[in-house]
Amino acid sequence: MILDAGVLISADRGEQSAREFLTAAARTGAELHTSEPVVAQVWRSSSRQARLAKFLSACTVHPFHDGRTVGRLLGRSGSTDVVDAHLVALAVELGDDILTGDPDDLAAVVEGLGDRRPTVHAWP
Repeated sequence: MILDAGVLISADRGEQSAREFLTAAARTGAELHTSEPVVAQVWRSSSRQARLAKFLSACTVHPFHDGRTVGRLLGRSGSTDVVDAHLVALAVELGDDILTGDPDDLAAVVEGLGDRRPTVHAWP
């Protein structure tokens, strides 16, 4: 599962939904992924974000390394959100779904992918 910022914000706030999600993921062996740009959206102070740091330790955090792919997605979709397009590119690369608090934003980027499009799930 590819995680967008909303999930990480919930974890940072210590919300029960994030704790339950992480517990369920560990129980089922689900692999959790996010990207460095998403982490940059939510990270502000390591001294105040211990819960987020712990949550991120259970995730694989992928670097931004595919600017051309992301740019093509932006061109196809008419979107300008590089972070959203990067998550979609990551989901396609890994063959995984996306969990986001903003499903409508990601739907625009996903729409032009045809058969390769990942499923976008709303959080929470």
